[in-house]
Amino acid sequence: MDNSPNLCVQLAPGHSAGLSLSNPVMIASGIFGYGEEYAQLVEIQKLGAVVCKGTTLAPRRGNPQPRLVETASGLLNSVGLENIGVEALIREEAPKWASWQVPVIVNVAGETIEEYVEVVTRLEGVQGISGIELNISCPNVSAGGAEFGMNPEIAARVTAAVKGASSLPLMVKLSPNVTDIRAIALAVQEAGADAISLINTLKGMAFAVDKGKPRLGNITGGLSGPAIKPVALRMVYEVAEVVRVPVVGCGGIASASDALEFIMCGASAVQVGTANFTDPGIGLTIVKGIEEFMREKKVERLTDLAGLAH
Repeated sequence: MDNSPNLCVQLAPGHSAGLSLSNPVMIASGIFGYGEEYAQLVEIQKLGAVVCKGTTLAPRRGNPQPRLVETASGLLNSVGLENIGVEALIREEAPKWASWQVPVIVNVAGETIEEYVEVVTRLEGVQGISGIELNISCPNVSAGGAEFGMNPEIAARVTAAVKGASSLPLMVKLSPNVTDIRAIALAVQEAGADAISLINTLKGMAFAVDKGKPRLGNITGGLSGPAIKPVALRMVYEVAEVVRVPVVGCGGIASASDALEFIMCGASAVQVGTANFTDPGIGLTIVKGIEEFMREKKVERLTDLAGLAH
């Protein structure tokens, strides 16, 4: 008899197909690329899910170098959605994912609602894709998603348009760079989001005093890592209080304890991002740590821990 704790998560309970994860630990967009490089280093099939890097209609070259700057307890990035474009993703990457056990979720970005819709339309029916993460919150792109995530009405409009064009489970990723994240969360929920992920990076910059200019080629970028965890945790707590759909927590998670904080504050699952740069196996370490915690505390189901803070 198997007495292992049940770590399973259903991220889209309101969707006809659902989005079932074997455990709550996902890899955040932009960290694993398309997954195959990390698959040579760690057993990624034992993760809950992998979110691939942001995908746009046409290939993008991204922002000028330098793109990464370390900060106190964090990392600034201004990659600028460099990617191969949706057609190359369908042709080159999705066939590999189709043989994987771990679900792959495609992060989709765009500069217009029509562009978002066109990308998800092309992904329709493609084997190897388990869901969509709608990126309406990229802080280092000069147009499009940076604005969509700021306004509840616009966020709802793009969510509804994508929902109407795709049969895949839809998760919407929110920006922390807003006055009231709860209003945005409620708007995308009512527009059809099956789940909500938060937070994306905080907008920031770094300056080189010796050179008299910004350290990033794009001047500003997105701050991630342990420095943003308290902000992310607070926002997850606030959103989980007001929405009905599952919440996925992201921001500064680097240990099982970090992940459990998010889960107890209302997250159904978590995404691990920056910590993968220093330890490619951190996701699996977190899965093991959550399981050990549940054994120690005699918790049978992960859902028994969800939202304990509320």
